[in-house]
Amino acid sequence: MTQKRNELPSAPKQGETFQWEHYFTRRQFLKGSAAVTATALAAGGLKTGMKMGKSAYAADELNGGDTIDISTICENCVWRCGAIAKVKDGVLVKLEGNPEHPNSRGKLCPRGNAGVKVLYDPDRLQFPMIRAGERGSGLWRRVSWDEALQFTADNMKRIKDNYGPEAMIMSSTHNLTQPYFENLLKAFGTPNYGTQRSLCFNAMTIAFTYTYGLAQPGVDYDNCKYVIYTGRNLAEAISNSETQQMMDFAAKGGKILVLDPRYTITASKAIEWLPIKPGTDLAFFLALNHVVVTEGLYDKEFVDKYCVGFDKLEESLKTYSPEWAAQRCEIDADIIRKIAREFASQRPAAVAHPNWRTSNFTNSFQTQRSIAILNALMGNWGASGGLVAGGEEGGAALGSLSQPPYPKTTAPRLDGVPWKYPLVPLKYGVIQEIRDSLLTGKPYQGKGWLVYRQNPLMSIPERRKTMTALKNLDFLAVIDILPNDTAYYADVILPESTYLERWDPIAPAGNKLFLRQPVVEPLYETKGGLMILKELGDRLGLGDYFPYKEEQDIIKAQIEPFQIDFDELVDKGYVELESEEHHEIEFQTKSGKIELNSSLLESVGEPGVPEWQEPPAPPQGKFYLLTGKVAQHSQFTTQNNEWLMELMPDNPVWINTQVAKKLGIKNGQKVIIESSVGQVIDEALVTEAIRPDCVFIAAGFGHLSKAMKVGYNIGVSNSALHETHTDSLSGCQALTETFVTVRPLSGEDLAGGGTA
Repeated sequence: MTQKRNELPSAPKQGETFQWEHYFTRRQFLKGSAAVTATALAAGGLKTGMKMGKSAYAADELNGGDTIDISTICENCVWRCGAIAKVKDGVLVKLEGNPEHPNSRGKLCPRGNAGVKVLYDPDRLQFPMIRAGERGSGLWRRVSWDEALQFTADNMKRIKDNYGPEAMIMSSTHNLTQPYFENLLKAFGTPNYGTQRSLCFNAMTIAFTYTYGLAQPGVDYDNCKYVIYTGRNLAEAISNSETQQMMDFAAKGGKILVLDPRYTITASKAIEWLPIKPGTDLAFFLALNHVVVTEGLYDKEFVDKYCVGFDKLEESLKTYSPEWAAQRCEIDADIIRKIAREFASQRPAAVAHPNWRTSNFTNSFQTQRSIAILNALMGNWGASGGLVAGGEEGGAALGSLSQPPYPKTTAPRLDGVPWKYPLVPLKYGVIQEIRDSLLTGKPYQGKGWLVYRQNPLMSIPERRKTMTALKNLDFLAVIDILPNDTAYYADVILPESTYLERWDPIAPAGNKLFLRQPVVEPLYETKGGLMILKELGDRLGLGDYFPYKEEQDIIKAQIEPFQIDFDELVDKGYVELESEEHHEIEFQTKSGKIELNSSLLESVGEPGVPEWQEPPAPPQGKFYLLTGKVAQHSQFTTQNNEWLMELMPDNPVWINTQVAKKLGIKNGQKVIIESSVGQVIDEALVTEAIRPDCVFIAAGFGHLSKAMKVGYNIGVSNSALHETHTDSLSGCQALTETFVTVRPLSGEDLAGGGTA
């Protein structure tokens, strides 16, 4: 295979063994930046025959005719905003929000704008590689795609032949290509599917599913009057369109109440901020429901018509008075009662936000159930200013390519779904249990793992455990765009093209269908995920499950029911469908109504109505460890992005001013943070904006991969500190049940190392 002309001069030749982090340096890359721009980055225009579109937002008149605008979809988080790529002479020069896309509304967040640096990151994966030394040694051999794919397929076949298909684990984050990744795992015959959901919003989606039969409702901000956020920091954990709506809502005087132990930017936009004691959100909402029901403030007509189980709910709430809750959540009873009355006075335009997480405790599922029930009592479903169908519900029914039925699987899942977690949907899973099963060998021993766009070594708690589990595997394969931590310990790496260089399946948004398409030619020897999965499937003898020759075949099949012209879709980047008439929602529950008392929970021996669960509290001298998202980064994926690292270069630990004074800790001082599973050295950020019993560390930093030259060893990793605590109902990880000590760094600590 001949080298591409856009390849860096220092890249190893095919078949050559090299030390990954040393084969070229960033200084070498930057030194030749003029040549790189002209060759490596420009890539000589477009591939012959590749259909590239110029959207309605073309800027030719403003740029001398040599700049085109191409519509695509961002992938720097799961929100999938519409983006307009400005391309000049084959080089991406800027990304802007697409005003036609409901998720971007013409704006991109910092991460979306920084997509340019995703494409032009000199550390990104450039060609397939097979490990040539011990795991983690950084010693690799450059190989052809044929060798890398055959090596992957041969190892997967070996595991299947010797141990059964169930010994192969496959995991992926939520993305547009995910259905075709699921095709691979289901056709292969393994039941072991890992997603990130149990590390994120399992508790919310499952709680709303078992209340409404719908997993993730949205909010009618245009007409809403009162919103309660619980551990939802929209101003920093940006969900672009909703963040814009929240800011507009605040600007026009809408009432926002924020429950959070930390004073966030979202809290600064609120009418009222309550620094609630961690783990006690459940008590607060039980008390709100108590006041609403006992004082008759609920929508009786709505409850009678659309809900079941009110009698059991009413009986269960009798003991949960504001006075009872005040003793637990450290919020005055009069304030709780006042909030309940004010909130109910605005119904149905009053929403207790579903959030993504609440307090990150094992009682979060019951908290989310209480939130779902409070909304039902407000009668706000489908009402002006209330909850609306959104998230995973709805959308146009796309066409598909025909394929054979999947083989039946009989082996139990390693993550305990459903034999240990009967309420967790199969498509969600409990990924931390997969890690633990690799260590215990129960219910059987997993042997291989194919990881797609995921970084288990950074995302799963107890990083030391995860490292041991990965090293014990017979085979570990990674498909990604960056040499992340998990990739660094893999046996083979299959480099995917970035979202700016590939085609992906259609993304519905409202009544529009949007297209992700390449805006420049792939810079290096990479492939789109759809083709990687197809070519791997072909080598596994599963080609019938991937009945397409190129990615565009999938897109054409998806739009076929709507008689949409493919070339027109490419040129414009989206198509608008006729709006369907909205009919009354049928709640997908057993009763067909909103279940205040859940029949499904009762069927597995659990209380049908939310009940108080006392959360653990840190012993004397320890703190709750809070974590959360930030506006400048997307969890664990962007710490090698130079633009974003300029905005947020590290993640200091927040500690309360008075506590820091008692411990002798000054702002900016190095401190040791230690839990039962690890310790890290971080810099202290001394502030009044956090409760005295809490510390906070933003997620995503502390990468182990030496091949990520910007992000390597910068900041600290929460996964090095987090213990594994899993909610038995939703499978959700309870991150805040980790308690830590904090002390100033001493000379003895420096002599002894001190990091996990």
